Amino acid sequence: MKVGFVQMEIEILNVKKNVDNAIKLMEKSSAELIVLPELFNTGYNFRNLEEVFGVSEGIPEGYTTSRLMNFSKESKKTIVFGLAEKTEKGLFNSLAIVSKGKYIGKYRKIHLFYDEKDFFLPGDLGFMLYDIDGVKLGPMICFDWFFPESTRTLSLMGADILCHPANLVMPYCPEAMKTICLQNRVFVITSNRIGEERGLKFIGQSQITGPDGKIIFRASENKQEIYEVDIDPTKSRDKNLNAKNNIFNDRKPEFYKIV
Repeated sequence: MKVGFVQMEIEILNVKKNVDNAIKLMEKSSAELIVLPELFNTGYNFRNLEEVFGVSEGIPEGYTTSRLMNFSKESKKTIVFGLAEKTEKGLFNSLAIVSKGKYIGKYRKIHLFYDEKDFFLPGDLGFMLYDIDGVKLGPMICFDWFFPESTRTLSLMGADILCHPANLVMPYCPEAMKTICLQNRVFVITSNRIGEERGLKFIGQSQITGPDGKIIFRASENKQEIYEVDIDPTKSRDKNLNAKNNIFNDRKPEFYKIV
C-alpha cells in the first residue's frame, strides 16, 4: 500500500486557501492513503471562541469534508484530515476520513493540549478503527501521542497504521515515535505543519515510522513537503519480537491494574 503525508503551511482562519493548498499538494502524490495535519483548514492558535466557532464545520456535511470527499473520488485516495467540528454539544478538535468519494468516519481528540481546553470539548467517541480495503486505520490527533494508553489501545484493537494529524510545537514526538512504534510494532504516519502563527512555531518533521522502530522518512522543519512510500501494513500484525517473545501475548495485565 502506498501511503504518505502532506506537510504544509497554514494560514489562520483562511479555510478556502488552506483546502486549496492541501488539494494542490495532494494532486502531486500517488499515495493511496494520505494524512493531513491537525486543523489543517483553519489554523490553530485561535484568540477566542468566536474565531473557532466561525471556522468550525459539521462532519460530513461541511465545506471541507465535502471538498475532500469529492477530491478523494477523483483521485481514488483515502484522506485523513483534522478540522474543528461544530455540533449541538459544542466544538470538538476532530479528524475525518474520506475514501474514494465516500465519508468513512471521524474521531474526536481525547487529550486536549493547553489553550485547546478553552475552545474544545474532550473527545467523546473513544478510540476506534476504520477498515479501508482490509487495512485497519487507527486515528489519533497530536497530543494523544503523549499518552501511551492511546497508541497501546489502538494497537491492541488491531490497528495496522496509526494516522496522526498533528500541530506539533514541542520537539519530543518525532524521536518518541521510534519507541512507540517498536513497543507496539505498528506503523505511524504523523503529519505536522510548518511555520509560525501568532507566536507559536511549529516544528515540521512529519514522519513515517515502521513497526521495527525505524524512521522510514522524516520531513524538514520548515518546508512544505509531500512524501509517499510503499509499505506492507500486515507487518504490523506480527507482534513477535523474537522466537520466544510476543509483545502482546507476554503482557501481564493483572499487574497493571492501576492503569
